[in-house]
Amino acid sequence: MIAVFAAMDAEVQPLLRAAVLRESSEASGFPVIRAEIGGREAIVCRTGLGRRAAAAAEAVLGSFSPKVVLSAGTAGGLSPDLNAGDIVICDRVRAADGASPEDAEPVLADAGSPARASRPGAAAHDRSVGLDGGGWRRLADGVARAAELARSRGFEPTFHHHTATYVEAPWEIERLLELTDVGLLLDTGHLTLGGGDPIQALDDWRERIDHVHVKDYRREILAAIVAERADMEEAWRRGVFCELGQGDVDLPGFFARLRTIGYEGWLVVEQDRIPAADERPGEAAEAQARNRRWLATTVGL
Repeated sequence: MIAVFAAMDAEVQPLLRAAVLRESSEASGFPVIRAEIGGREAIVCRTGLGRRAAAAAEAVLGSFSPKVVLSAGTAGGLSPDLNAGDIVICDRVRAADGASPEDAEPVLADAGSPARASRPGAAAHDRSVGLDGGGWRRLADGVARAAELARSRGFEPTFHHHTATYVEAPWEIERLLELTDVGLLLDTGHLTLGGGDPIQALDDWRERIDHVHVKDYRREILAAIVAERADMEEAWRRGVFCELGQGDVDLPGFFARLRTIGYEGWLVVEQDRIPAADERPGEAAEAQARNRRWLATTVGL
């Protein structure tokens, strides 16, 4: 059996059009389609974006035990010469931040779930959506085992709290820090969406913060998503994370506090986004150029 994972409908539909469809099913809440592709039995899973992909992979692998796993889509676009349907085989690994494998810092995260993705930001005011005692023990054990493996290879891991996962709201981050000894990757956008204050976080967790992701966030978009009972993927599509200086995160205050506490670790500028169907290929690059200018003119970086 072959398992095929893809984040978006645009990646799934061309494959399904070429397949003989058998039945719709699910694996731990993730919708899957059983099909025949090229005479081979296959499971096709649309994972959605972000951390859900790892949870979907775990669910499908556990439920169907495929012999071959394929991932549809190429994150970021490796080359302008690539076309839809091309197969990419990697022969080396390189960290996304440009570091060599020897200097890379493993980033751990909870994979989340469809239930959490359907209620972004809810844990800030509704703890019933969070893990129970057993769930926290399993998460802490998993982080400990992953950290042990990383350290045995000379790496020091850090943990990324993230929207649509079980480490999203400030109280969930606090619990994670209580139960583990890994560093914390502080993300200004995800923390604000989860009900937190990035400046307060620098004061509260400064001894654990060893990596920072900087992004801005629009509160009114999340409010509309919650009112409409839409999910996190739709929030991404509407631009809940926006260009620096255009949202509700107090980024000038955050950078001022970073300087005050003497932070000297990694800092990555992000703008989680899903390109619109009619978006020019160069628009994402232009947005990042504007982010770079904002950093230079507003906070002197």
